[in-house]
Amino acid sequence: MAIKKVGVVGAGLMGSGIAQVSAVAGFDTLVREISQELLDKGLGKIDGFLSKAVDKGKMSAEQKQSALDKLKGTTKLDDLSDCDFIIEAVTEDIKNKKELFQTLDKNCSDATIFASNTSSLTITEMAAATERPDRFVGLHFFNPVPVMKLVEVVRTIETSQETFDAAFEFARSLGKEPIACKDNSGFVVNLLLVPYLLAAIRAVESGVASIEDIDKGMTLGCGHPMGPLTLLDFVGIDTTYYIANIMFEEYRQPQYAAPPLLKKMVLAGYHGRKSGKGFYDYSGEKPVPTDLGL
Repeated sequence: MAIKKVGVVGAGLMGSGIAQVSAVAGFDTLVREISQELLDKGLGKIDGFLSKAVDKGKMSAEQKQSALDKLKGTTKLDDLSDCDFIIEAVTEDIKNKKELFQTLDKNCSDATIFASNTSSLTITEMAAATERPDRFVGLHFFNPVPVMKLVEVVRTIETSQETFDAAFEFARSLGKEPIACKDNSGFVVNLLLVPYLLAAIRAVESGVASIEDIDKGMTLGCGHPMGPLTLLDFVGIDTTYYIANIMFEEYRQPQYAAPPLLKKMVLAGYHGRKSGKGFYDYSGEKPVPTDLGL
């Protein structure tokens, strides 16, 4: 199953990263956004990331131009009809994703493989909205996509061996390290990571230790590159809350239940780095722990 042309739906943080690594790997890549403004923003991110790579000597100016020559943008979903492999990277809304794949299913060749970059929703539900559940996989990249090596390749009970193998090899061709996962909410990484992050929030909530000391305990005691509360700010407090609710709905187990503090921070707009404040306040020269009134 030869993959020559790749379509990416969504040019946000994840979609632009996926489109970038696809183009750098030599695939003709078409990225679609709902508006020209969002498309230009996404393509600008890619250009900026590649320019930094050139400045750091990680790629030549010729390699950058070659990647950009492989990359095109569009606001029309129909333009993806001749793609061999299409990866969806839009917001985590199952209704929107199903409608998207239903439209693509009608417009694309029967041989086209569909993939979703979801981190928590079930692939089976999306695949069931199409007439090609055997050619549907999960392909979960990690942020930032050009840097992070891991890709979770998710197989449903209907995914064919040929489709799974093609998706696995495609991930490898991007210079990634794929791992095989079953279609369970959270796959491998979030299945283990989300309870850990929620436990760290509960530790803050119950006064086990300070924000800084919890982070220091896990970096120095377990060798983690960053503490759980710093990681929460990086991932997004609101994103974690959303994923936790999806996983709790799926499993109904207490380790996936969002602590009250998490909900309060979301309501207060403390979403982490992107909002300027989460468990740490990023308004000054250095991040400082936020006073959460506990």
